Amino acid sequence: MPGEGKGAGPQSAKWSQKVTETSDALDLEEGVFTLQDPGEIARSLSQSAEESRRRKSDPFRSAMSMLTFYINRAGKSLSDEQRAVLEQAKEELRALYDKPTRGNPGDR
Repeated sequence: MPGEGKGAGPQSAKWSQKVTETSDALDLEEGVFTLQDPGEIARSLSQSAEESRRRKSDPFRSAMSMLTFYINRAGKSLSDEQRAVLEQAKEELRALYDKPTRGNPGDR
């Protein structure tokens, strides 16, 4: 049937938008994923995770999960530039929580 299952149709866009907006774990700052500063994105996600009373895991994991979910669901509709900003936001989140970075193996 139209609109069911996976795909890039309007139904799937509405589904992922609804999840992002009504996440059971975090109340996100409006427009957080469209910001151009990776550090600002990371700080906003971190603050949302720290303040949440509904999250089911630690703040770092909740923030990283939401960021990864958004990147994966946005898929091809993300510009290369915004995808790079969001990927850098992952590194910024790791730094905020003193987690190992995912840089190139030669960088370690």
